[in-house]
Amino acid sequence: MAVRRVVPNIRSEAAQESREFYGLLGFEEVMNHGWIMTLASPSSPAAQISVMSADKTAPVAPDLSIEVDDVDAAYAVMRENGVEIVHPLQDEEWGVRRFFVRDPSGRVVNVLGHR
Repeated sequence: MAVRRVVPNIRSEAAQESREFYGLLGFEEVMNHGWIMTLASPSSPAAQISVMSADKTAPVAPDLSIEVDDVDAAYAVMRENGVEIVHPLQDEEWGVRRFFVRDPSGRVVNVLGHR
């Protein structure tokens, strides 16, 4: 399994202000579902930040997202190693397959793959 990108998720009710602030650093909006907006660097598209008010389909908003090339394999590894699954593996309507786990420091990690 390979990691494709890691994206910090910033919880905020000030999406427009965040877009403007990170725009000063060269980020541009590449996705906006209302509750989550992703900003990326045009020169390095994998350099991203997501700003979210809450998670639409999960019980908790994750602290970061890790995109992998095989989310099913990642899920199997986490289960085999007894890692706490915070949100089960599922397909989302916006084209990702994902699950959440808790890391040793208590942070919630969204592990995903695009379908």
